[in-house]
Amino acid sequence: MIATAFTPAASLLGGALIGAAAVALMAATGRIAGISGIAARLLPPYADAGLGGRLAFVLGIVLAPLVAGLVTGTVPVPRIEASLPLLALAGLLVGFGAVWGNGCTSGHGVCGLARLSRRSLVATAVFMATAFATVLATRHLL
Repeated sequence: MIATAFTPAASLLGGALIGAAAVALMAATGRIAGISGIAARLLPPYADAGLGGRLAFVLGIVLAPLVAGLVTGTVPVPRIEASLPLLALAGLLVGFGAVWGNGCTSGHGVCGLARLSRRSLVATAVFMATAFATVLATRHLL
């Protein structure tokens, strides 16, 4: 089993920054910070005036660990103990879920719940129930 560090201060700060970014994007553009939708619109046929902003948003997500490394002196290194086929299957399942649920955890869980969207409440409940069942199965049953 992989032990996960308990980091309440860092988690609170991270959550606050995600919330602030979601509010800033909504205030500046009127768009929801749903990462799956933003990333999907980087691909054709979505070559419009918002392409630069979407690209900057995704690049910010990718480059954030490097910025954190410059600030703290250590670059966070993720440790994933899974085979490449399992990671590919997980990616496909997450992609399928994001398409089938009309959004991802950031769009529904952060932005949708804040807007009191019933659809987002149901989607987030399904995301969380699936996550709980997956952890139970992989850490305690298998």
